[in-house]
Amino acid sequence: MKAVLHLADGFEEIEAISVVDILRRADITIQMVSIMGKREVTGAHNITVIADVLYESVDYSDVDMIILPGGLQGTQTMDKHVGLNEQLVRAAEQGKWVAAICAAPAILGKLGLLKGKSATCYPGLEQHLQGADTSVPDSTIIDGNIITSRGPGTSPHFALTIVEVLKGLELATTIRQEMII
Repeated sequence: MKAVLHLADGFEEIEAISVVDILRRADITIQMVSIMGKREVTGAHNITVIADVLYESVDYSDVDMIILPGGLQGTQTMDKHVGLNEQLVRAAEQGKWVAAICAAPAILGKLGLLKGKSATCYPGLEQHLQGADTSVPDSTIIDGNIITSRGPGTSPHFALTIVEVLKGLELATTIRQEMII
């Protein structure tokens, strides 16, 4: 299993780092991918991380899941990245997993990937989830090959849901217990 998590300046740090941490605990290959043209990416709370790779060097043909952390500025930058948007649409059409949290599900809504699906996002941004049913109260929702989640506080649950769909409930439960979540 291979996942890629995209980073843009202004990303929500906890939503990115907790997902990477939990997926690596599950032995899922995950790369942090910068779409900024440089490996150093600074989050919404001035925490700078070094991405594993630049967007331009990723081979998406062997990627099983594309993940988008939120953060308003980071989401706005990812939304404008034509290549990333093309990869998201291609992945969804191929039945690969697409996961987004906080403000980032708005990108999926704009691309039409949420039509007829249940989805969630950061409270107050639901109007951007075009075509989605946002009435489900769950903090993390799986519908088809799309996973969405609400925000920073739901990050561990979002990550464990990703582990569950990629590697099974048993491993997700074990990690949940080990991390006391």
